[in-house]
Amino acid sequence: MGIAKVFRYPVSVHWEGGRMTRASAPEKTDLTIASPPEFRGGVRGVWSPEDLLVASTASCFAVTLAAVAEWQRVPLRNVEVAGLGHVERREDGRYAFVAIELTVEIETDDESLQAAEEAARQAEERCIVSLALDVPVHVRLVLPSARGVGLSG
Repeated sequence: MGIAKVFRYPVSVHWEGGRMTRASAPEKTDLTIASPPEFRGGVRGVWSPEDLLVASTASCFAVTLAAVAEWQRVPLRNVEVAGLGHVERREDGRYAFVAIELTVEIETDDESLQAAEEAARQAEERCIVSLALDVPVHVRLVLPSARGVGLSG
């Protein structure tokens, strides 16, 4: 019989007036979050929920890749993940994410390029945040000798 693991991530958000909020979580630094400047009343220079969703997706991929690579003993020298979220107005007039693109640059040893690509594929399949989304996450992998290998549609 296996032991089921259950994780919980409590957060609270306090409205600070206007379009500004403060997010808090136990034992973590508070984050100021506001409406993005693209929307009426939005605030420049402050993280938006949209920024955080894209950052969550990109960082989830990066830490999942690191875990898979560690488990498979794939040496990572550097990993950079650039995320781009696409928000469009739907037919019903509401705005929604339609896709998130991740460009993943991995530096590893020459003899580990194929293993790094496989680790990236596994990270794409296992990223908890991506799995929770109802929009496609497209991953473009960039390796030193395999520029622009697309992992997903």
